[in-house]
Amino acid sequence: MDAAHPVWPDLTYSTWSDTLATLHLFTRIVGKIRLALTPWLNHSWHVPLYVTARGLSTSPIPFRTEIFEIEFDFIDHRLTAGTSRGAERSLPLRPQPVADFYRAILDLLDNIGIAAVINETPNEVPNPIRFSQDRTHAAYDAPAAHRF
Repeated sequence: MDAAHPVWPDLTYSTWSDTLATLHLFTRIVGKIRLALTPWLNHSWHVPLYVTARGLSTSPIPFRTEIFEIEFDFIDHRLTAGTSRGAERSLPLRPQPVADFYRAILDLLDNIGIAAVINETPNEVPNPIRFSQDRTHAAYDAPAAHRF
C-alpha cells in the first residue's frame, strides 16, 4: 500500500464522534438482544459482534426451534434481521434517536416472530440513559460509518 491507497481509511475521531456515540448505543442494543437470547458461555463469549465484509453481525442466535441473526450493513446502511425460516426484515441506518432505533428493532424482530426483552440501560457508560428514553444520541454520518 502507498499513500494514495492506504490500508485504513481516514477516520478522525473529532469528525465522527457523534456518529460513533450513537452507533455504540445501537450495537449495545443488538448485543443485549444477543445476550438475552443466547445460552451463556464463560466471560460472555457468546455476546460479541463479528466484523463482516459489510459491517458487523451477531452470527447465528438460537431462538426456540430456529436461528436468526442481525447484521449492521455499513455499505447499504441497513440493519437486517433474518431467520432460518426465511423471514427477513430490515430498517435503514440513518440519523435517528436511540429511542426510535430501539423501538424499531424490537418491532422488526417481533414482525419476524422473535420476542426479545432486554435490560434497556446501557452498562459501563457514564450517565446512562435508558434506550427507550435516549433522544440525545441521534447522529449517523453514513460515509463515516462505512469507513468504520
